[in-house]
Amino acid sequence: METIKGIHHIAIICSDYQTSKKFYTEVLGLKVVKETYRKERMSYKLDLSLNGTYVVELFSFPDPPSRLSRPEACGLRHLAFSVGDLKLAVQELAAKGVEVEPMRTDENTGKKFAFFSDPDGLPIEIYEC
Repeated sequence: METIKGIHHIAIICSDYQTSKKFYTEVLGLKVVKETYRKERMSYKLDLSLNGTYVVELFSFPDPPSRLSRPEACGLRHLAFSVGDLKLAVQELAAKGVEVEPMRTDENTGKKFAFFSDPDGLPIEIYEC
């Protein structure tokens, strides 16, 4: 489709807003653009940026249902971030208490990658570019 110019945002629903806000800002280093409390929905919406370009929208809702299976449930499979040095990224995450799965190699590109989870178990990939 020629009219698509890029990804506008990625939306994530979390079960514990404060825990997820801390994870995405303090652990992953995303910057807060805007935080809104939507009283009628009893919900927060937190707009986050990565390098001033990408937007992750973090939502909270009262009692959201859990993801049924991981990672092969129908729908979004995972969120992937590119990194320059995978070993360094893994070390930084580990220093912040994040458990990262063993590094793997993409059989199609030869690039290294690894997975970890956000506080709700959403699979997140770091991919060495």
